[in-house]
Amino acid sequence: MTEDKTALRSDLLAARARLTPDERTAAGRLLRDTVLTLPEAEMAGTVAAYISVGTEPATQSLLFALWKRGTYVLVPRLLPDGDLDWASYEGPESLEPGRFGLLEPTEPARGPEAIRSADLVIVPALAVSSTGVRLGRGGGSYDRALARVAESILTIAPVYDTELVDTLPAEPHDRPVRAAVTPSGGLVRFAGTGVRP
Repeated sequence: MTEDKTALRSDLLAARARLTPDERTAAGRLLRDTVLTLPEAEMAGTVAAYISVGTEPATQSLLFALWKRGTYVLVPRLLPDGDLDWASYEGPESLEPGRFGLLEPTEPARGPEAIRSADLVIVPALAVSSTGVRLGRGGGSYDRALARVAESILTIAPVYDTELVDTLPAEPHDRPVRAAVTPSGGLVRFAGTGVRP
């Protein structure tokens, strides 16, 4: 199982590396526009989201747009044990370089449990299956974070079009997401996830 996931991660990261900067920018814009028009995003008082780096689907403009319209945005800081702490996003200037090439918030930490206050949660993924199985980077940080999110809360993974796939290997600790969003396909909700269609 671990070998399957490692090989998949390698293939997916290689495919992302082949995307041009223009393709990544266009994808980020489409993903942002889709998420901003979701009823869950429009009504959310608090959104927990990740800060994209490298070839990940861009979230920077989404974070900024949510923040500008008055949504309280929580972003993660990686803890030494691999768990995620959360702090408020106060614009691009409130981020600084962290470990592993990540951008992290400079605002005071609110603790790993802060994600429980989110009305919408946006998490990274290398791929998502048609049943919501999410393939991450392998550290388990977001599986731990998703375990704290109520079943009634929409959890979304933004991925490129080719990263929404039929099946993915899953282990007992893997936490599914309730939807994926792709540049061309928009939002795809998964059946049986506890969130209204």
